[in-house]
Amino acid sequence: MKRLGSWVNVVIGALIMVATLPGRTQGLGLITEPLLRDLSLDRIAYAQINLWATLLGAIVCLPAGRIFDRLGLRATTAFVTVLLSLAVWELSELQTGSSIAVLFFLVFATRALGQSALSVASITIAGKSFDRNVGVAMGAYSVLLSVFFAAAFTIVGGSVRDNGWREAWGSIGLGLAFFVAPVVLIFTREPAKAAAANEGGDAGAGANLSLSEALKTPAFWLFGCATSLYGLVSSGLGLFNEAVLAERGFTQQTYVQFLAVSSLIALVGQLACGLLTLRWSMQRLVAVALFGYALALGGLPLIRTAAQLWIFATFIGLSGGMITVIFFAIWRRAYGTAQLGRIQGAAQMLTVLASAIGPLLFAKCAEVTGSYMPVIWVLAPIVAVLGVTALRVPLPRATSPVHSDAAAVAAR
Repeated sequence: MKRLGSWVNVVIGALIMVATLPGRTQGLGLITEPLLRDLSLDRIAYAQINLWATLLGAIVCLPAGRIFDRLGLRATTAFVTVLLSLAVWELSELQTGSSIAVLFFLVFATRALGQSALSVASITIAGKSFDRNVGVAMGAYSVLLSVFFAAAFTIVGGSVRDNGWREAWGSIGLGLAFFVAPVVLIFTREPAKAAAANEGGDAGAGANLSLSEALKTPAFWLFGCATSLYGLVSSGLGLFNEAVLAERGFTQQTYVQFLAVSSLIALVGQLACGLLTLRWSMQRLVAVALFGYALALGGLPLIRTAAQLWIFATFIGLSGGMITVIFFAIWRRAYGTAQLGRIQGAAQMLTVLASAIGPLLFAKCAEVTGSYMPVIWVLAPIVAVLGVTALRVPLPRATSPVHSDAAAVAAR
């Protein structure tokens, strides 16, 4: 039963992450074009609103991680979910001619509560629930994310197309308040207890560091920057993905299909990565993933046919799936549980900051050059170079029980 509780937390964690969809770039990307038309907004102005809302929202990651470490995850996560539902509902009610300040506040609220706070809660719930097999557990967690997000993209994308973005967003707000929040409150088991009981307890397999200690290690910055760079590119593509694919000659329907298919393809990468964490080092895995992602990006400007698009979807899905699993698993394995919420909050803040820069970078590129492709040509080799760097960075070593106890006391 105790082990079952840990796996239930993995499912709940995946559900919480999918609940962040209206606060994520890919989720907002589903309504970007109709929202711009409906509210008569300039593309650059909207990108700037998104940038500052995301930058300010990223700050919430740090206090959110501290709150989850100190107060627990069940009730706090349910409360944040209800707050997010209110923000999403209010955004769906926004009318043409409404104040830019109101739009900014609502986008900020979805970013802060969804992409920041609930993302930290989701990763922490799943990460703290396992110890020895955290890589396999996070692989399963990532697979669930792909399935849930693929379904969400298809359902929400279809609803936006058939019923309009307002009705789609309003339905999401209701679902968060009356389904997700109650499920979290009823079924979540506080993961600190689950981890202690899980699999005979393998605590001490890795370091058990505080946030300040983690920030001093090269591994934190390697894995944080790897996922942040991935987030920067995927957010830029995600928010303007429909326009990017239209530039390559594809329709809105193909865009929705691409989101669903690439998410499903990521399943293979996630499953393989989860299993490979038992045999390969995290550094080697992230290097392979970054090389694959760089190859996919380098091929995007060359796409002309549907077959080429699905080849691109395959590479982007496989490599993205691997990067996702590594980001979810590395913090528990490398830094222990003493301040896991805070460490993951800091790492999540890096990814949120990068995701804020991505859309503006892509929008500026399109404004200056008339195309989104030049920024892709620049980013692809940067991703490849980071992959080479990953092969030379060590993980923190295990700490003594005395140090682990001290870190646990400091976390309180």
